[in-house]
Amino acid sequence: MVDPEKAVIVIPTYNEALNVERLVKEIHRYVPQVSILFVDDNSPDGTAQIIKKMQKDDRRILLLERPKKEGLGRAYIAGFKVALDKGFEYVFEMDADFSHDPKELPNFLKEMQQYDLVIGSRYIKGVNVINWPLRRLLLSYFANVYTRVITGVPIQDCTGGYKCFRKEVLQAIDFDRIKSNGYAFQIELNVKAWKKGFKIKEIPIIFVDRVFGESKLSRRIMWEAVFLVWKLRFLSLIKKL
Repeated sequence: MVDPEKAVIVIPTYNEALNVERLVKEIHRYVPQVSILFVDDNSPDGTAQIIKKMQKDDRRILLLERPKKEGLGRAYIAGFKVALDKGFEYVFEMDADFSHDPKELPNFLKEMQQYDLVIGSRYIKGVNVINWPLRRLLLSYFANVYTRVITGVPIQDCTGGYKCFRKEVLQAIDFDRIKSNGYAFQIELNVKAWKKGFKIKEIPIIFVDRVFGESKLSRRIMWEAVFLVWKLRFLSLIKKL
């Protein structure tokens, strides 16, 4: 297993006041040494204030505050830049709503010994999703099939947001050229990492839909992903990816 002290988990937040304290406790239950970087988009429910309170007693908790909500992709890129500036070797993506089980974190760190990008996959061993309506499950599943067919990327779950990067992967990606923001952002990162020749591994996870708070999925986010895969294919053909 890699050194957890060299790892940071980037967690975007917007109105996650009900989750952040419990999430920190669960993460540090399984990986006590790992740092957690919250990227908060000025949550009106006081999420940032709760994080600041936890920071007073825990140097492993970091906070990046942004003045307004700009989307998931922008939040992650801002967090990645901070993580790289602070010298972390391994950078996680993770949701704040307990959709991603913290007990899987040691499994990610184990696989990072041999791989550059480890993805928590809902579809690598059947379909491991709990509490989603059938329509949303089918939408997610076939969005991943669609992505594989159009781009050729050999990843079963290209839209998931539970993953870990070696710093070299993020350093190789030009963040200024990434314009996608929702689930398309996850597709874009995965395809770019694959095209650059990095070693990618999927590990099975069970995805549980959020219990507290509201889902942030929208039609705009879905259509963004639909068109992005064609853009990625075109850029790949002209070797501009």
